[in-house]
Amino acid sequence: MLAVVAAHLVLALCLPGLARYHRRLAFGAGAVLLAGTLVWAVVQAPAALGPGVTDSLEWAPELGLRLSLRLDALALAMIVLVSGVGALIMVYAAWYFGPRSRDAARSAALLVTFAGMMLGLVLADDLLTLYVFWELTSLTSFLLVGQGGQYRENRRAAVQALLVTVFGGLSMLLGIVLLGQLAGTYSIPEITAASTAGTLAPDEPVLLAVSLVLILMGALTKSAQLPFHPWLPYAMAAPTPISAYLHAASMVKAGVVLVARLGPAFAVHAVWWVPVVGLGLATMLLGGWRALRQTDLKRLLAFGTVSQLGFLMVLFGAGSRVAALAGIAMLLAHGLFKAPLFMVVGAIDKACGTRDLRELCGLGRRRRGLAVLGTLAGLSMAGLPPMLGFVGKEAAYEAFLLEGGVRGWIVALGLLTGSLLTVAYTARFLWGAFATKGTRPTGGDPVPLGLSLPAWLCALTGLAAGFAAPLVQEIAAAYARPLPPLGDPYAAQYGLALWHGIGLALGFTLVAVVGGLLLHRYGSALTGQAKIPGISAQRGYEAVVTGLERFAIALTGRLQIGSLPVYLACILITLIVLPGPVLALTGALPESQEPYHSIMQVPVGLMVIVAALALTRARRRFTAVLLVGAVGYGIGGLFVIDGAPDLALAQFLVETLTLVAFVFVLRRLPAHFDEPETERRVRLPKAAVAAVGGLLVAGTAVVLSGARVLPPATTDAFVAGAPQAGATNLISAILVDFRALDTIGEITILLICAAGTASLVLATRYDKKKGGTVVDSGSGSPKHEQEVLG
Repeated sequence: MLAVVAAHLVLALCLPGLARYHRRLAFGAGAVLLAGTLVWAVVQAPAALGPGVTDSLEWAPELGLRLSLRLDALALAMIVLVSGVGALIMVYAAWYFGPRSRDAARSAALLVTFAGMMLGLVLADDLLTLYVFWELTSLTSFLLVGQGGQYRENRRAAVQALLVTVFGGLSMLLGIVLLGQLAGTYSIPEITAASTAGTLAPDEPVLLAVSLVLILMGALTKSAQLPFHPWLPYAMAAPTPISAYLHAASMVKAGVVLVARLGPAFAVHAVWWVPVVGLGLATMLLGGWRALRQTDLKRLLAFGTVSQLGFLMVLFGAGSRVAALAGIAMLLAHGLFKAPLFMVVGAIDKACGTRDLRELCGLGRRRRGLAVLGTLAGLSMAGLPPMLGFVGKEAAYEAFLLEGGVRGWIVALGLLTGSLLTVAYTARFLWGAFATKGTRPTGGDPVPLGLSLPAWLCALTGLAAGFAAPLVQEIAAAYARPLPPLGDPYAAQYGLALWHGIGLALGFTLVAVVGGLLLHRYGSALTGQAKIPGISAQRGYEAVVTGLERFAIALTGRLQIGSLPVYLACILITLIVLPGPVLALTGALPESQEPYHSIMQVPVGLMVIVAALALTRARRRFTAVLLVGAVGYGIGGLFVIDGAPDLALAQFLVETLTLVAFVFVLRRLPAHFDEPETERRVRLPKAAVAAVGGLLVAGTAVVLSGARVLPPATTDAFVAGAPQAGATNLISAILVDFRALDTIGEITILLICAAGTASLVLATRYDKKKGGTVVDSGSGSPKHEQEVLG
């Protein structure tokens, strides 16, 4: 599995060069890889639906860090979308991007990269691996939405999506770390098993609740749930193939996948299912309502996606067997109907030059194939038979009707209302795209086969999956196996099927269809004018971002004033305020702290102290530089006494170069410190901050040195292994082998210091104008040097 993910990255590196040779060949190569990934997953399906197929790469075994992947039922369902639908979208993109498009090569490489990152995310078997791929998908989607950055709308949409999803990702990281510490592992199967058994942090319910809420923040932001949803409609600024892939088949389902991964273990906790189900229902209703007010077909589908994502959150967050079956069915159905609808919109835009439903007229008569295609996908979105969308939606109704109780009926009625809105905006989409609404028909160019065939394959797969519901049932049942059948005993035997007979769930479908059509026909005045006054998630986002920018400007204006003492004071105050109280409250001094380990430490330490105290009284810059050098050389002497010659050597070299650099810089500065009278009034606060900061650093060193309870890790075998590294002693082996990269970094720093020193030495002692006239600036002149030397 790791090789499959890596193959996406390797191909992505090759695609820009291939695209310069032949644009469609680059997209075709990406489609072949994604299709091959789907075939690989299908071959592994029998094992995936059983114990699962695992693969891992040890990263840092001592720290328990590894890249762990598992192919199971949920991952298999997502690979159908990520790789299967993704391959068709790559073919679509080959005909969508024109021969002179500057974004084609870049988009091909980024789409394949994103597919690899999304594949890693759905296969992730531990939380840290999931987080790594989670953030990589956010970064890749930022580049895809922003495109080349030429258009302000793309830049704005990309930045908003990145800010919202990364904010959620960082919150999720905190939750992952906290949950991993509570569980003692980051493995998802081990965490879910411990939670199911009731052994996960039984004594820390508050910390467990906090970790779950933080993890949910990542899921809610990634899957555009209320109130974080506005980024998704704005991301429609991206080209249609990217919208079809990211915002229909893959990226927006990442949060749903996270909830589906952890839902079987944590759905019993109210802190988990209440926000997931509550916000999911609210998002479903709000997204459906907003879709009814859109005139841009692409934004209409975007708000429809927001609504459908809320629907999926409800199903996977409920924690019941039948809801999980419905969740898998709707997960597949959504990708199979929303991707072709986006592709239809892209074809309409290419053919007619507009996506505005107010301008489109009579397209259904002249492009009947496109109209039939859109209607076929729309039937699944509306939940009508015999499409897979009908199978999933009926199972969703049945899940909460069988559960019963207050929660069951509230959720069932909420889903019915959301489905009614779904039918209404589906009708609005089909009417707006294909109906004859005026006397001037919209001109429509022929649609190339490359733009219609991928959409047809998606829509027909959704139709075939409706008839092949038992096949979908096998995948869904493998995922729902650990979940309890809530409510009616029939829930334990319920399975996905195209026909369950006449019942209340079928009645819900009829009510949703009839009500949605009536709302579309007669509710235009209501949907066009009704607003929620004073509430706007987008305005909230803009207010937060603007407030942060103003705060940053104000803070920077007060702190970044060009004063080195102010900068040092800020660093020291931060050091005192943040770790200082923690050290004072939790730090413990060693039981036996010796004043010194060697008598030679005493005179060297006294020299450092005397030089530091004398430095505070120095009035000449040259004297201060010499005293600073004395402090540095004294520290190097302590390193020698403590048996660290490598540190001492680095310290001596850096101090020497620093001293030389200071001396040459002093040629450009006045000989004495400039101390105005006003500075004396702030000298005491400066001294207090410096003293407290110094005491804090010294106290931290003492406390941390006494915190070691284990013996040194250096063993006799480790020391004896030095010759194997090509060294004659342990210190050399450490420098040139075990920590060779650190040594290279130190050498690089020394070279930079040497280059800077050489530039000062070789610099002219006088400033010269272009004409060669010598300018006596008062710095670096013979008179100034004599003053420096006394």
